Amino acid sequence: MTSVKDLVVEDAPTREEPGRGRFAFTDDYSVFDWGKMPDTIPRKGAALCTMGAYNFELLELNHVPTHYTGVKDPESGETVELGKASAAPTEMVIDLVQVPDLPFADGAYDYDAYYEEAGTNYIVPLEIVFRNTVPVGSSLRSRGTPGEYGLDYEEWPNGPVTLPEPVVEFSTKYEEQDRYLSREEADRVAGDADVDRLEELALAVNHVVTEQAADAGFDHQDGKIECAYVDGEIRVADVVGTFDENRFAYGDQQVSKEVVRQYYKRYDPEWVEAVSAAKAEADERGVADWRGLCEESPDPLPEDVIDAVADLYQAGTNAYTGSDWFDAPDVEAAVDAVRDL
Repeated sequence: MTSVKDLVVEDAPTREEPGRGRFAFTDDYSVFDWGKMPDTIPRKGAALCTMGAYNFELLELNHVPTHYTGVKDPESGETVELGKASAAPTEMVIDLVQVPDLPFADGAYDYDAYYEEAGTNYIVPLEIVFRNTVPVGSSLRSRGTPGEYGLDYEEWPNGPVTLPEPVVEFSTKYEEQDRYLSREEADRVAGDADVDRLEELALAVNHVVTEQAADAGFDHQDGKIECAYVDGEIRVADVVGTFDENRFAYGDQQVSKEVVRQYYKRYDPEWVEAVSAAKAEADERGVADWRGLCEESPDPLPEDVIDAVADLYQAGTNAYTGSDWFDAPDVEAAVDAVRDL
């Protein structure tokens, strides 16, 4: 399904009815939309599954509709609530909806064709992004000035900036290169899903995750949701509030995939620059596959970096959920280790 988790279909969805399946989380990782990188981060999959399940159960308590139904117990194989799992799970059980092909022809994506195949249940082909702060590395800095977001700065500061109110944006989901959309464009791409309701759900998820993060000592900076449309109801789908989907900080240190992203900028700048050039060339040519135009491949991470990032995912999940799912350093020690990378 993606570069970091696989989709196991148990009961395939149809145009009329949702199905049932599960996400199998792997230890793979991806940065800069590359897909599967040349190495893995041990126990990362279990950390993401555990944190994601924890957040879905928080959303259920707050009456936010989702596609989540439980996790697979690592010992029994039964579907259970997270708190009843015998160990940190790697499989999450979900309701499935249709994901039609999104055709690309003559330099454009055909969303009308997508919805012709969708029926009454499908993934809304949007990512709904919410931002509480504008950290270093946030793409928001390239799309607007501080004043446009209610901030009293002439230029973006070097450090993170807290927004006066959360900002919600809409981005494409199934296009080869994600692009941000105006609200009018998002409304067209969303099909029958109401963009106001999508925004409302994003803000609800943001509120729940931000409160939980604060209780655990984290600063929740930004994140995204994806949604399923099922017979007129919009449900939060995919996975929410993990260190891959969202950006968190602990003190002044990032605790998210951003650690690896920023490390690659210093460690393998030739590949990072080649990715940027390939995406730009694909745009100029009007083609979808930018990876085929990239002349570089990423180098594997050094072993000590892998170990430090693995500890960060596990220690962060322990701290966020308030349970010792993993044999990992405390979160302060794990954060200190990646700060020096």
